Amino acid sequence: MKKQVKSLLILLATTLAIYSCHAQKTVVNREVDTTNDGKMLLGYQTKSQLLKEPYSDWYTKEHDEYKLDEATISALKKAKLNSYGITVVLGTWCSDSHREVPRLMKILEATNYPESKLKIVAVNRKKESPGGEEGAWNIQRVPTVIVEKYGKEIGRVIEMPQTGFMEKDLLDIIKKSKTSVKDLFKN
Repeated sequence: MKKQVKSLLILLATTLAIYSCHAQKTVVNREVDTTNDGKMLLGYQTKSQLLKEPYSDWYTKEHDEYKLDEATISALKKAKLNSYGITVVLGTWCSDSHREVPRLMKILEATNYPESKLKIVAVNRKKESPGGEEGAWNIQRVPTVIVEKYGKEIGRVIEMPQTGFMEKDLLDIIKKSKTSVKDLFKN
């Protein structure tokens, strides 16, 4: 009996040791103080972090002043934007991020997009984050908004929307993905 208990304890200790080596802690809302850029967010973030100083200075103004295209918002709801995954990679030091990210958030709020499906990753000027979270997306410019369906990228908005309106670019991405899926079944 003692051998069985001892064997069980050894197995349990080994399992815990292996698990602890493989379990990684994800740091969320990391903020660093830099010499050239002051405070900067890095890695995975929550929307609430953008509402804090000093980020709220640019975020709130752009968010509140942006006028949504209501027809496109309605079309995004009909196209079920909520069924897509969205990742936004931004730089809190970047003027394009200062403009586009608050606009994107206002669009997501208007479409009742669940925050739990949104990934926000902040990078430094080299387009890197401490945990390498951006590595899978080949980020060249920020902000980059990536739209995914079933875990696969179906389109992205890089730096600024091609149409001039983030909501229109998002709708175009969804429409193109639906067309390409329909085309697959035609053959």
